[in-house]
Amino acid sequence: MKAIVITTPGGPEVLRLQEVEDPQIKDDEVLIKVEATALNRTDTLQRKGSYPLPKGASPHPGLECSGTVVSVGERVSRWKVGDQVCALLSGGGYAEKVAVPARQVLPVPSGVSLKDAAAFPEVACTVWSTVFMTSHLSAGETFLVIFNSIGKD
Repeated sequence: MKAIVITTPGGPEVLRLQEVEDPQIKDDEVLIKVEATALNRTDTLQRKGSYPLPKGASPHPGLECSGTVVSVGERVSRWKVGDQVCALLSGGGYAEKVAVPARQVLPVPSGVSLKDAAAFPEVACTVWSTVFMTSHLSAGETFLVIFNSIGKD
């Protein structure tokens, strides 16, 4: 398969499309044929050599993607071949296929294109963990959202 490879730390010019081995899925993973991916600050930091890869992560950049499930591991019951999904990854989203733990996969909402869904996982997981896990928002409570963004290097 083809994947974007970081040839050396640096600017965008160090990215190359190269032939790499197909990922092999584990029992608790799904294999996604990537249709779209997103660019995150962490991808930029990884390209520059400022972000160490998590243990066991794909060496290829790309922290989120969307696409179609093409294979499922033996212990995966929620997803089936043909499902349209998006996923939060530890890397590898800039490739034609990516293996990802099934628990990191989300369904693409009805009416949302795969292109748009690729930018959904990191934002959704960040909001969910902030609102429900950190702030412990409960039914009947109000949550104020103040607009903010990041992205400046």
